[in-house]
Amino acid sequence: MTHNFNAGPSILPKEVFEEASRAILNFNDTGLSILEIGHRTSIFEAVLDEARQLLRELMNLNADKEILFLHGGASTQFFQVPMNLLNEDETAAYLDCGIWGIKGIKEAKNFGKVEVVASSKDKGYTYIPKGYEIPANAKYFHYTTNNTIEGTEVFDIPQTSVPLVADMSSDILSRNMDFNRFSLIYAGAQKNIGAAGVNVVIVDKNILGTVSRKLPSMMDYRLHIENGSMLNTPPVFAVYVCMLTLRWVKKMGGI
Repeated sequence: MTHNFNAGPSILPKEVFEEASRAILNFNDTGLSILEIGHRTSIFEAVLDEARQLLRELMNLNADKEILFLHGGASTQFFQVPMNLLNEDETAAYLDCGIWGIKGIKEAKNFGKVEVVASSKDKGYTYIPKGYEIPANAKYFHYTTNNTIEGTEVFDIPQTSVPLVADMSSDILSRNMDFNRFSLIYAGAQKNIGAAGVNVVIVDKNILGTVSRKLPSMMDYRLHIENGSMLNTPPVFAVYVCMLTLRWVKKMGGI
C-alpha cells in the first residue's frame, strides 16, 4: 500500500473520488462526460455557481468579495497580484518566510517597489518573525500563511490598516478565521480543496482598478469577475472536483 503524505497534491475524500470518476463516464445522467461538456452550458454553470456559493458560505464572505476559479496555480498569482495592485512608484510590503515568499518578492519587483518587512532567512526559515512593522503607506502586505517546505505557519492575522494579501495554498479551509480581513486570498486548489489545475482567488472588488498600466486581458481580475471565471475555457474538471470537496467539507460540519 502506498501512503500519500505530500503537501500537494494531497489526498481527497473517497466519496469525492468515486463521484468524480462516475462523472468522467456520465455526468449527472446527461450521457456526457464532465470532460466534454460545454463550459458555457447551464450544466456546467450550475457546477461553478455551487462551488462559489459553497466557498462563500464556508468562509462567511461578505458581498464585496468576488470568488474566481482561474488557471495557472498559485505561482501565477505571484505576478498577477502586483500586476493588478502595484504601480511602479508604489511600495508593497512582504514577509519573507520561505521559498513561496521569495518567489512572490521576486515577481513583485518587476512591477513596483518591494519592502521586506521581516525575514527568517538568518536561521534557515525555521521560525516566523515577530514584532515587525508594516509601513502605513504600503499598497498591500503579502504573506504566506503556511510554508509547506519549511514547516512553519502564521496563525495570527497581522493587525494593520494596509490591505492584506495572503497565499493560503496549503492551509485554506483547515481552520476558521475572519477571511473578510483579507483584501485578496489565493490558493492552488490541489493542496486542500481539489485537483491540480485550478487556482482559487478571493478578491475585494474595491481594491481593483488603481494601477495605471495596461493589463493583458487574461491577467485582469476585473475582466474575470465580469465574465464569471469564464473569460476563457475554465478548468472544468478541476472546478468540479473542488465543488465536490466543498460539498464534503460542508457535510462534515464546515471548516
